[in-house]
Amino acid sequence: MKNALPSDTKISKEARECVQECVSEFIAFITCESCEITQVEKRKTINGEDIIKAMENLNFVQYLEFVEFYNRRYKDVLKKNEGKDIDINSDAMSQGTINKGQ
Repeated sequence: MKNALPSDTKISKEARECVQECVSEFIAFITCESCEITQVEKRKTINGEDIIKAMENLNFVQYLEFVEFYNRRYKDVLKKNEGKDIDINSDAMSQGTINKGQ
């Protein structure tokens, strides 16, 4: 959170907790919609496409470009490292940027 703000900005404990609670609620909201999608399709596992479809259904279209980008990157890393243990927080996932119109 601090990386997104100017270096001289201070964040109160209450503000951090509020943002963390909002993020948790957002994730739960998307997860519930994704779960409904899997139930309709008679599946038990939520995948990246379910998350994308849930975000579309809930009209969170402003985030779709980023989610689709990282879903593709995740799949690419899995293909490259097939059969190997990977750390999704490693450089393999964090390299690159999203460019508009890509």
